[in-house]
Amino acid sequence: MKKIEAIIRPEKFEEVQKAIEQVGYTGLTVTEIQGHGAQKGIVQQWRGDQYRVSLINKMKLEIVCKDVVVQKLVDAIVEAARTGEVGDGKIFVSTIDQATRIRSGETGEKAL
Repeated sequence: MKKIEAIIRPEKFEEVQKAIEQVGYTGLTVTEIQGHGAQKGIVQQWRGDQYRVSLINKMKLEIVCKDVVVQKLVDAIVEAARTGEVGDGKIFVSTIDQATRIRSGETGEKAL
């Protein structure tokens, strides 16, 4: 099993969600987060004054899935989330050693 963590632009969330569903996967956890990458925020202007916003609003998607669908999900997220501009986000994939469904006690891939 793998865990996919994707940090994306909030305005791309609906497109990414649809792309994930088209792959045939519906399980998803979403968190509204703030942060910045190498660009260290953005400079905005308000009433003639410039100011730096160091923490930018993002969405964090978490998906735990079977190994065989990881690349399809990653490709779908990249395709739907990409604008080509700085700040499009990142995707991290890590290994999950165990999963347990609380309701039934099922473990492993059966718990997904």
